[in-house]
Amino acid sequence: MKKGLILCVCQGTCPSFHKMDVFEVLNKVRRDKLVNFVSLHPQLCADDGDQYLKLLLANKDIDKIYVAGCDPAMQKKMYKDAMKEAGFDPENHKGVDIRNMSTDEAFDSIRKIINE
Repeated sequence: MKKGLILCVCQGTCPSFHKMDVFEVLNKVRRDKLVNFVSLHPQLCADDGDQYLKLLLANKDIDKIYVAGCDPAMQKKMYKDAMKEAGFDPENHKGVDIRNMSTDEAFDSIRKIINE
């Protein structure tokens, strides 16, 4: 099973991401081999975020995608159309809210949802 993590950082300007080093979060996930790939996107809820998701998830080798960013319920609503257009089952997307967390707290939250 191939799985990946996208870290979405609300353009990098949202105060809710100021306590964490987003690159260290990605490095910890990568070093611990929790997923097959990691990526960073500045704003998945924007139009170019939809294009990114469609292009990425059209890869039929990807079985599961985790998105660390805002509220998981909002993610389901925002990304479902792009996922369906890519032929990716939205049920294979898991979101994790990492806003207002430190680097270690964000990593722990991501690790927990991946290991569920």
